[in-house]
Amino acid sequence: MLKEDDEDCRAAKRGNISAVLSAISSVVSGFLGNWICFKASEMLNVPSQSFPAAGSQQRVAPTGQSRNKVALKPGHSLLDWIRLTKSGRDLTGLRGRLIEVTEEELKKHNTRNDCWTCIRGMVYNVSAYMDFHPGGEEELMRAAGIDSTDLFDQVHRWVNYESMLKECLVGRMAVKPSPALRGSVSSFAQTEKTESAHMNGLSVPPPSRQEPLSSPLPAKDHRPRYDWFQTDGTVNIIVYTKRKIPSAGCAVVDLQGDTLRVEMLLGKMSYLLYWRLSSEVQGRVDVQTAHSVGKVQVCLHKSVKDKWTKVGQPLEHHDTFIQCKDRELSYRECVLVSKSDVTHDTQVLCLQLPPGSNMQVPVGRHVYLKTSLQGTDVVKPYTPVDQSLIPPSQSSAEMGSDLNLMIKIYPDGLLTSHLASLPIGSSLSVGGPEGSFSMRILHDVTHLYMLAAGTGFTPMARLIRLALQDLTSIRFEVEYVLSEPTDSWKGRRGRIDACMLQNFLERPEKARCLVCVCGPTRFTELAVQLVRQLDFSEEEILIFQG
Repeated sequence: MLKEDDEDCRAAKRGNISAVLSAISSVVSGFLGNWICFKASEMLNVPSQSFPAAGSQQRVAPTGQSRNKVALKPGHSLLDWIRLTKSGRDLTGLRGRLIEVTEEELKKHNTRNDCWTCIRGMVYNVSAYMDFHPGGEEELMRAAGIDSTDLFDQVHRWVNYESMLKECLVGRMAVKPSPALRGSVSSFAQTEKTESAHMNGLSVPPPSRQEPLSSPLPAKDHRPRYDWFQTDGTVNIIVYTKRKIPSAGCAVVDLQGDTLRVEMLLGKMSYLLYWRLSSEVQGRVDVQTAHSVGKVQVCLHKSVKDKWTKVGQPLEHHDTFIQCKDRELSYRECVLVSKSDVTHDTQVLCLQLPPGSNMQVPVGRHVYLKTSLQGTDVVKPYTPVDQSLIPPSQSSAEMGSDLNLMIKIYPDGLLTSHLASLPIGSSLSVGGPEGSFSMRILHDVTHLYMLAAGTGFTPMARLIRLALQDLTSIRFEVEYVLSEPTDSWKGRRGRIDACMLQNFLERPEKARCLVCVCGPTRFTELAVQLVRQLDFSEEEILIFQG
């Protein structure tokens, strides 16, 4: 591996960033459905706790274990499940009654044909869902007769289970308050009864996670802080993150009516500011980021030029600094403004955020698309791609105002088929971003390898761009391998195998390596298996899946 120390070489490299990405863009259609290898040296590192979290659906199972995903029987798709839930069939076995379930009662229902589980205080009979679960019966039986909230969060927290399982609702878990808390619990229950949502007549707790404000915080000196100032026409909130911010940014800002929500995504941590504003503002927000010093400024425009005495009334979880995985997902309504065909079955969708929203998605993070189909919310994660892959006439000049998602359309895919048929101007809910991938944890790696197939290219595209822009010395190579090439193709042919990877994944002495993998499930499983056989450790393998 050669190290580029010459200033002229560095300048030429930086000047060729756009050309490299343009070239990648032009050949995207050539490798979607095939696979591609990227190689860079003098780069990045990811520790063992890197994104995705251990045990999540975004990690491939350890060697010797198959990924918990099975082929569903005919007639058992998500759409078929939705039809069953609306058929009037009694899926709880209680003929519409809702009961309070004790821990002892829950434990009794732990068999294939009588399977109850508890998620966030609500108990569901999931027996009828066994043959519809993408993870298979064995995976679902892990939740039988127990509180499976933690298990659910580890595997697929983003799934809207309340909507999917609402006809399977048995009731609420019985609470055993301590004597000292009986009075306060009773008072809380009365308040909850009048204020919370209802499902089949039963009071339901909020679907989001409770944010553990008592969890250990980083040292005070490392905790972000904020300040604010005003002019005649503006109110400006400044966040000092106390760390360098990647060029992609880290701020997610939502101005909705009289409330302002500002979230900073800082590695695996989330810093939140949340107010009901003191006075009316215009429905747009400006965000400026000083990347090198870690400062973010949010500018609001006053509707009336009056003097504010404070930003506003703090709302729940205002000025909190907790782990991203413990922060409630936030959704906003976006508008589909364009579609661009990449191949016969792949499109780039451009979504415009509301005027009061600005979303800077850090590299390695994904967002969630949510839409209602036949009365059920369907949610799926996607990794945004940079505007360099979008025709100039369709891209936005303001970072954070648009999201570009490369999506493969599957004929039998409930959500992707819906997205393919959506007319321009339609609305989609976008949640997140989410993920704990951090640029700060990538500095020690000397050799970065990326193995991608199909739309697995999407997270790699942003990682390549970040590396070329932000890191001082790299060597970049790309290798295309087509499994179904045309006769005119002169490059590599075939599918991924041990010999191919052994020649590609070099390990010089004292090298620190990272191998990133993304693609269809079978490709990812095989790639990771082969990489492990080449003696790469778990800490040296990063799997992007979603």
